[in-house]
Amino acid sequence: MLPVLSTHLFLKQRLHPGILEMAARSGAQGVEIFAARQHFDYTSREEISELASWFASSSLQPWSMHAPLWPDREMGRGGAPVVNLVHSEKSRRIEAMDEIKRALEVAEHIPIQKLVVHLGENFDSFSMRLLEYATTALEHLGAFAKPLGVRVLVENLTSDAASPEHLMTILDMAHLDQIDVCLDLGHAHMAPGISEAIRIFGKRIAQLHVHDNHGLRDEHLWPGDGTIDWAATVDALKALPAPPAAVLEIGYNLEDAPTAIPERIQSAFEKIA
Repeated sequence: MLPVLSTHLFLKQRLHPGILEMAARSGAQGVEIFAARQHFDYTSREEISELASWFASSSLQPWSMHAPLWPDREMGRGGAPVVNLVHSEKSRRIEAMDEIKRALEVAEHIPIQKLVVHLGENFDSFSMRLLEYATTALEHLGAFAKPLGVRVLVENLTSDAASPEHLMTILDMAHLDQIDVCLDLGHAHMAPGISEAIRIFGKRIAQLHVHDNHGLRDEHLWPGDGTIDWAATVDALKALPAPPAAVLEIGYNLEDAPTAIPERIQSAFEKIA
């Protein structure tokens, strides 16, 4: 599995080459850029140019981008609405699509290969109306991403709407063959269970989000700090027809000592190797 580090770990900081260099030294072969404006302003030519120049001279891959969850620099604390592609209000769905497309345009300068998107919020339930909104959004994003060389991945969440079973219903009923899956192991551990999620998604799994929890809250802990059985998880993943990229997505609020982070990254990659 390709070891990839999500910059979610550094969400409180501006993304700069020093963080990318540390990722490479810690064993990552790729990064997933988390598109949050206070961390990486995907509308800033200066920030895009800085990262594009660094990647051009590095072996570290700009593997993927996580689509924005908020349109502002305060992660909604100032009242900005969540970026929600399946919101009941059409104007909100349009705004969400526009925001994600702004972030995706970064691929014109930084050759990301995947875009990870969420469908809805934690309280959303599955319905035929949500199926319609999700189909429209994924068809549009897939068509927009293809000329940029990017493949869209939909992530399982802890909501009913974005459970593994319902995501596969969306992909299958709408014949969305151009869309794959990012299996979030932490979310799957909470429900329906990691082995069951792997069974449901199967060959559609293109990458993983790797983090741990205790089965009750989405804690984004380091692997081994929660209750996921990592040996069993790795064995289950070996049955897939192709090994997915393993994107380490650790919480930015865990307050690990900066000097300890490289070693923790290396240990996490070894646990899932």
